[in-house]
Amino acid sequence: MKQPSRVIWSGKTHPGHIRKKNEDTFLALTFNDKDFHYLGHKGHSDLNSADYVFAVSDGMGGANAGEYASKVAVEKITRWLPRGFRLRASGMEPGISDLFGELYEDIHQALSYLGQSYDECAGMGSTLSLIWLTPEWMYFAHIGDSRIYYLPATGPLRQLSEDHSHVGWLQRQGKISEREARTHPRRHAIQKALGAGHQYVEPQAGAVSLLPGDQFLICSDGVTDGLWNRNIEHLLHWPDAQERKFDPADRLIQKSLRISGQDNLTALVVEVC
Repeated sequence: MKQPSRVIWSGKTHPGHIRKKNEDTFLALTFNDKDFHYLGHKGHSDLNSADYVFAVSDGMGGANAGEYASKVAVEKITRWLPRGFRLRASGMEPGISDLFGELYEDIHQALSYLGQSYDECAGMGSTLSLIWLTPEWMYFAHIGDSRIYYLPATGPLRQLSEDHSHVGWLQRQGKISEREARTHPRRHAIQKALGAGHQYVEPQAGAVSLLPGDQFLICSDGVTDGLWNRNIEHLLHWPDAQERKFDPADRLIQKSLRISGQDNLTALVVEVC
């Protein structure tokens, strides 16, 4: 089977209809063993020339703490990238999950320290959902209730990340349906996050082999508050003529805003071809 050679991405963030501040942040980077470069909110590039990282972070906390927390989470990734590239290039892919653990622990400690040291940072924390693209694999790491979706070229939409909440656990166990999870009164109460007074960090990590046509969506819970999984699959796989006028991330944000928009919304769509 032919390996993908190109990566296409689009990202969009919006404060929503209710909140004045946007505590979401998204990141798009390309990197090698020596350096990294920030990417724009949309573009395309050669998948064989470098590796790529895409991430979404949803901050939480009083005052400006949530906005700052999400930025701390994203910016710390850049210190880790060259080391991660060297690890992969040396054939040590099994060590990537350990590297994810170190990265998430580093962010957690930084947010916890700030939250304990400054009154204006009390309670600051963040989710972090991240994918790392190489020519053959997509590696991912996740904590919180932002989501990573996988839409294979030939298959149905799959949620790769686990919602780190009691409601998410209930749904994974088959005890409640997607409809019941979406209306549960504690659907936004998460049990795992970076900082925010949590004592331990244990991110979910995994990998998916890549085929041309595969798509990935990273999004904050503001997007899925408005969109069902079937809506997401339609907008990515079968957009109508009007929807095709917009980039994939724009389609998702616009649709979710029309239905809900109660929270900040961020969508980052990545396709390999």
